[in-house]
Amino acid sequence: MSEPTQNPTEQANAAVAPSPPAPLALPAPSDDTAGTLEVNGQAFSLFDKMGPTVVNSDGTLSRIVDWDIRTPAERANILRVLGKRNQLRLDSKKAELAAQEGQAQEESK
Repeated sequence: MSEPTQNPTEQANAAVAPSPPAPLALPAPSDDTAGTLEVNGQAFSLFDKMGPTVVNSDGTLSRIVDWDIRTPAERANILRVLGKRNQLRLDSKKAELAAQEGQAQEESK
């Protein structure tokens, strides 16, 4: 008696199972609609509702909860301070990751 090379159930499943379809790709966003969402024919700015992205000191991202009720002057000040702080935190995190990669390369030698 010859021994099977594969489990009979696996052979049956392979014969019946169709190949998975190719993943559907989303169209590239156009520059004129970046940051907007259209609902029932009315366009909404996501930036006005959600506000800017905040880079936290541990590298996580968050949003300002009460951004939609801030005055234009408050928003301008927040954007000014937040832009500088986000850049400093991103630079710090990049330096930290580069140091970790350098240390890992030294250990692997």
